[in-house]
Amino acid sequence: MKKLKVGVIGVGHLGKLHSKMFQSIENCELIGIYDSNNETAKSVAQEFQTAVFNNLDDLLKSTEAVSIAATTSAHFQLALKAFEFNNHVFIEKPITATIEEAEELVRISNERKLNLQVGHIERFNPGLLALEHYITNPMFIQSDRLAQFNPRGTDVAVVLDLMIHDIDIILSFIKSPVKSIEANGVEVVSDHIDIANARIQFENGAVANVTASRISQKKMRKMRIFQKDTYLSLDFVTGVSEVYRLLPIDSPVTNGSISFGEIGIGQKKKRLLYEQPETKEINALQYELQLFVNSVLNKTKPVVSGEDGLRALKVADAIIGKINESKMVMQ
Repeated sequence: MKKLKVGVIGVGHLGKLHSKMFQSIENCELIGIYDSNNETAKSVAQEFQTAVFNNLDDLLKSTEAVSIAATTSAHFQLALKAFEFNNHVFIEKPITATIEEAEELVRISNERKLNLQVGHIERFNPGLLALEHYITNPMFIQSDRLAQFNPRGTDVAVVLDLMIHDIDIILSFIKSPVKSIEANGVEVVSDHIDIANARIQFENGAVANVTASRISQKKMRKMRIFQKDTYLSLDFVTGVSEVYRLLPIDSPVTNGSISFGEIGIGQKKKRLLYEQPETKEINALQYELQLFVNSVLNKTKPVVSGEDGLRALKVADAIIGKINESKMVMQ
């Protein structure tokens, strides 16, 4: 079996998890790790019994692909270096700190035919995967992503730290250009936006109302999706999905479904059915890294491509811009 030679760049909290996951994936081989903090690198390398590289070039000479789990500000230069050595790249979200950097990485990856996958891990949440075949044409989406304060991630606005997960998911559902954005937000405990709300309107009439906070008392990560005759609810923390559907009155009540009776009058009567789709036991990080390895070995496009990461970054950047505009008006 062909095994992809993989390295990990940046072995803080996320990079350490990447190292662990790569060792559990059969069709790849963890060649080694690199971190600007040599002591951290040595500790992680010892834990996972892999090589530590003191020089990034030496790692890139030995690998075919790398995952970049360093700070966002370092993403661009590290990915550029990886591309120089013809390495495929998995890069944690957000793809880069600026739109210009992201556009350059997408351009180079396409020119060199190198895979670029962005780590929008919530795409692989078991609850979301269970809803895939129910989602057809969302017209309204409400998402709330609230977290307790953690200093990690406060080097960027909450829009780039947390909200971008939901932005990416929403853009993957609604196949229409963004028409307009309204947004508000405030800094509370850091130098960047800690709470934000955005209303995104699409050209096809769909609307998404997105809220993110990193100073909440309790963790909450929920999304509600409304489309014709269907209401979908997803809890990203528990992985539980719920589906309410209006179906023709003579529709059978299948195993696993609960009928709440009839709704409507005369010919418009429909049957309301409720169900909880079955979710599979999936480690989201392991699954997305496995798909990255598979895409490189099979020479296929990544599930969450560089273009996807760029599109989410553009919307996030526009939201931050609108928040900054509203602050100037208030002043």
